[in-house]
Amino acid sequence: MNSLIECIPNFSEARRPQVVEAIVAVAAAVEGISILDCSSDLDHNRTVLTFAGTPAGVEAAAFCAIAKAAELIDLNTHTGEHPRIGATDVVPFVPLSGVTMADCVAIATRLGERVARELNIPVYLYEAAARRPERANLETIRKGQYEGLKAEIETDPNRQPDFGPSRLGPAGATVIGARAPLVAFNVYLTTSDVAIAKAIAKAMRQSSGGFRFVKAAGFLVEGRAQVSMNLTDYRQTPIARVVEAIRREAIRYGVGIHHSELVGLIPQDALIETAVWYTQLDQFKPDQVLETRLFAAQQASTAPQAETFLDQLAAATPAPGGGCAAAYAGAMGAGLVAMMAGLTLGKKKYADFEPRAQTIVAEAETLRASLTCAVAEDAAAFAAVLAAFKLPKETPAQEAQRSAEIEKATLAAAQVPLRVAGMAARAIALAAQVVSFGNLNAISDGASGAAMARAALTAAGYNVRINLNSLPNPSTGAALLAELTALEAQAAASEAEIRQALGTRGGIAL
Repeated sequence: MNSLIECIPNFSEARRPQVVEAIVAVAAAVEGISILDCSSDLDHNRTVLTFAGTPAGVEAAAFCAIAKAAELIDLNTHTGEHPRIGATDVVPFVPLSGVTMADCVAIATRLGERVARELNIPVYLYEAAARRPERANLETIRKGQYEGLKAEIETDPNRQPDFGPSRLGPAGATVIGARAPLVAFNVYLTTSDVAIAKAIAKAMRQSSGGFRFVKAAGFLVEGRAQVSMNLTDYRQTPIARVVEAIRREAIRYGVGIHHSELVGLIPQDALIETAVWYTQLDQFKPDQVLETRLFAAQQASTAPQAETFLDQLAAATPAPGGGCAAAYAGAMGAGLVAMMAGLTLGKKKYADFEPRAQTIVAEAETLRASLTCAVAEDAAAFAAVLAAFKLPKETPAQEAQRSAEIEKATLAAAQVPLRVAGMAARAIALAAQVVSFGNLNAISDGASGAAMARAALTAAGYNVRINLNSLPNPSTGAALLAELTALEAQAAASEAEIRQALGTRGGIAL
């Protein structure tokens, strides 16, 4: 069974389509994921993005999206009906097939550490990933919203994040976790009296004595009172039961249900269960659904293969190009390092090295996810350079603006492969460690990982230099060039250690 995880990040933006599109684009560019839905609500000023894919793919895509949102969204100027504490407000991972909730918890934890470390954003873990019992509930973390958290995070120990700084910047904080599938469902009433919606929401939500697995709040949306809900376990508290309870409560206040609304996606089982309840199909069986039978039949046939990254690389298009290939090669190198370290774990012969191997597995996997994300980041950086060259230049002012934008985009296009070079150099250093003590049966894999990382470093170096050479002022990129040179020297030292280990442990003369 293929490993498949769903990720549903929520962003505090809906009123600027170009910002939403930019966030979706960086996520969509990551290999191994499919964008399933993007739902924006102008009143809530919130966008819910849904994508699914491989564990590495969803982790990388989530980081790319969080980074882009932090770049484009300022919580100090954000307004909207929906509670929020961050530009990327919440990022849940949901196991779909071939993975466990524990796997999703590990991804949430790893992503939280990375977001805090690289983006300097406070991160809270929630639901199954929560490190404190009270933080399993998202509402507890989000109490007071961005403004309240900003006032308390630096002084209240109970508001300290799980990772990152105890202060809020324009991107706010991000809540990351793992959970079961939920249904985001809104019911609109035939009134504009939001007090009625709030009263009904109170009667529905578990925290106020209502239904288990229901979170609810009342809002005024598009001039109509809305009961906004999350059903966190639709199997134990079905949609139909909640809707009928809302209908009865509404009658108390002399109003009714105008219409309902689904936010994002819903599991098919939830809709089938609702249809079965209302139509009283007591003898219904799931395989009576036409599409279910069709899907089962199609699974038996051979589906055409989707275009792979290598196909895209070979195409006569500007991107993906050498910078993307460098990141891809680096990800493969980090993966091989993780493989050798993983094959060392649990072996009695290498028991003394177990802690070191565990550390290397964790860091190599983080590098692999980051380098996978960098494939899309490099393509996006190159696209920004092309866009800058297309700016108008009819007037002196336009020409000056165009030149400034080209320089800015070119410098950014050099910084992405420089980060790739840094990660590749670190992968080579990890390879040197694991080759020196790890499972001898996998020593060639560890060395191959170093070779792939070296290819990544070399290719990334070409891209750094070509971009820096095109800058009008050579001194602008001098610091970046010095950093690259230092990374290449570090890598050379690590490679010397690998050659020595291959000779002494593997009997390979190089």
